[in-house]
Amino acid sequence: MTRRRRWQAAWRRPETRWAYLFLLPWILGFLVFTAGPMLASLVLSFTDYDVINPATYVGGENYQRMVEDPEVRTALFNTVLYTVIHVPLSIAIALALAVLLNQIGGRFAGFFRTVFYLPAMTPTVAVGVLFLLLLNGQNGLVNALLRLFGINGPAWTTDPDWVRWGIIIMSLWTIGGTIVILFAALKNVPNDLYEAARIDGAGAWRQFREVTVPMISGSLFFVTIVNTIASLQMFTEVYTMFYGNAQSELQASDSALFYVIYLFQQGFQFLEMGYASALAWGLFAIVLIVTLVQVKLGDRFVYYEGDDR
Repeated sequence: MTRRRRWQAAWRRPETRWAYLFLLPWILGFLVFTAGPMLASLVLSFTDYDVINPATYVGGENYQRMVEDPEVRTALFNTVLYTVIHVPLSIAIALALAVLLNQIGGRFAGFFRTVFYLPAMTPTVAVGVLFLLLLNGQNGLVNALLRLFGINGPAWTTDPDWVRWGIIIMSLWTIGGTIVILFAALKNVPNDLYEAARIDGAGAWRQFREVTVPMISGSLFFVTIVNTIASLQMFTEVYTMFYGNAQSELQASDSALFYVIYLFQQGFQFLEMGYASALAWGLFAIVLIVTLVQVKLGDRFVYYEGDDR
C-alpha cells in the first residue's frame, strides 16, 4: 500500500478526524504566534527596519555587523560563562537536595518538596528586585550574614569582578523544578539494585556512582538541556537588577550585559529591528548547535531501560 493510500485509509477513520479537530487550535496558535513571527523575523533580519519607516533590504549587512560588533562578543562571553558555571552548579545542588529528599521519605518529603519548589513560582521580575536588595554591597542581607563570620562581602551589584557571581547566586533561587524532576527519577530507581550493590560490598558513594547516576542519567540529560537553553536566554532577572536603575547600568553594564539583553536594547530601545532579528537568529543557531552537541554526547552517556549497549 502506497503512502497516499495509507493516509486516505487513516483519514476515513473517525478517530483520526477527531484527533486533527482537537489539534487544530494548537496548530493555528503555532502558525500565528510561533511560525509566523519566526518567518517574519527571518525576513526582517535582511532589512534595515526601525518600525516607523518601511523596511529596506540590506542583504547580509546585519549578520556581518553582528560578527564585527564588540558588544555582541562581550554579551556572548558573559552569557556563555554564566551558562558554563550555572548549569553544572545548579544541577549538582539540585541533585544533592533531591537525594536528601529521597532519604527523608514519608510526609516530610512532600512538605520539603513543596518548600523547595515554591521559589520557582516567584515572578522573575520579583526575583530580580529581591536579589537587588539581598546583594546590596552595603546593607544587603547576604553581606550582613558574611559579616557575622568576619567576612567583608563584595559589592555584588556594582563591582564588575563580582557581578557575574551575584547573578549566579540569584539564579540558584529557581532550581526547584530541577529538584522535583530529579527526585521523581530517584523514586523510580529499583531498590533491588541497591540491595545487590550492598551484597557486593559497595559503599554509599559507589552505590551513588554505579547505580543512582546511571539509572537517572536520562533525567540528568533532560535537565542539562533545558537548563542550558534557559541559561543562554537569561534576561528578565538580570535586566530588572541592572538595567532598571541608571546608576547600576553605568557601573556594571559590561559584566551584566547578556546576549538577550543586548538584543532587547537593539530592538526596543534603539528600534533597530532588522539588527535585533539577526541577533535573534544568531542565538537560535547557537542554541541549536549546543543542543545537537549535547544530544550527540548524550547517546554515549545516557542509559535507557532496555538498552543493550
